[in-house]
Amino acid sequence: MRLNGEISSEEEEEVMEKSEVSTTPFLGQKIVVGYALTAKKKKSFLQPNFISLARSKGIYFVNIDLNKPLSEQGPFDIVLHKLLGEEWREIIEDFRQKHPDVFVLDPPDAIQHLHNRQSMLQDVVDLNLSECNGKVGIPRQLVITKDKDPSTIPYEVTKAGLKLPLVAKPLVVDGSAKSHELFLAYDEFSLSELEPPLVLQEFVNHGGLLFKIYIVGEYIKVVRRFSLPNISKRGLSKVAGVYRFPRVSCAAASADDADLDPSIAEHPPRPLLERLAKELRHRLGLRLFNVDMIREYGTKDVFYVIDINYFPGYGKMPDYEHVFTDFLLNLKQNKCKKKLAA
Repeated sequence: MRLNGEISSEEEEEVMEKSEVSTTPFLGQKIVVGYALTAKKKKSFLQPNFISLARSKGIYFVNIDLNKPLSEQGPFDIVLHKLLGEEWREIIEDFRQKHPDVFVLDPPDAIQHLHNRQSMLQDVVDLNLSECNGKVGIPRQLVITKDKDPSTIPYEVTKAGLKLPLVAKPLVVDGSAKSHELFLAYDEFSLSELEPPLVLQEFVNHGGLLFKIYIVGEYIKVVRRFSLPNISKRGLSKVAGVYRFPRVSCAAASADDADLDPSIAEHPPRPLLERLAKELRHRLGLRLFNVDMIREYGTKDVFYVIDINYFPGYGKMPDYEHVFTDFLLNLKQNKCKKKLAA
């Protein structure tokens, strides 16, 4: 039985050849990282430069064979995974219980929390970062469940008091292209064209700029991306309907080198980011994730989290090879220190 996200032997050979991931016995001090990733994630994450740097530090990546019991493979110091499906979730959870000495990045139940756009942002709602040079919240939103008749959506929106335009996102994040489809609804009547289940968020003007905050353990890196432009009341009165728009955080939309208005381009305050990352690491139980954040246009310190993603495209993050190598080394070193202390 093929797990959701499993790739063919031909695809695996191609990825292994390109990244030159070693599966041979290792000599001397080493850290063995077993990985279970889709073909797309392997190609973007296990790049040759990263593999080479890691190997020079004694870190070796070994592909987990999904056709064999996980407990019969290894031994691993760290297991890195991003596969979908209940079967894999049960496998990796069983492995965690039987091998508590192995770092599993990350716990499957914690990852599952981010597969629902309603639950993923709840931890942000409960935060109080008022003493960290800024305010962080989420846009007002409404969940439309699968059992709702689309024709009732305009009524539900009016009842909830949400203001147009609204960003519509699929409720479930399952890694598919469809789960990342985003729509902008400009008028009340067009809302009935949407397909539940979904989340409706009030659109917040943010100067056409999004902050993608990568988190790797305690490391934080902020990258700017172009986003949707501001929408004025006058502009809103001239458009109608529902419009699909592409993912605004793609690498091609990088705004780090663009000549931008400083009031828009200035990064969120570092104390705010550090506290946010710390709180979310604790509340989510995750070490590898990113936060998509916007600053409300016309303000200096009012921010909104609009999405949280597990194990994002780190290959697009500047200097990710060194960041991730240091992270894996620190995991091993901290484990050794705990053993000595015990």
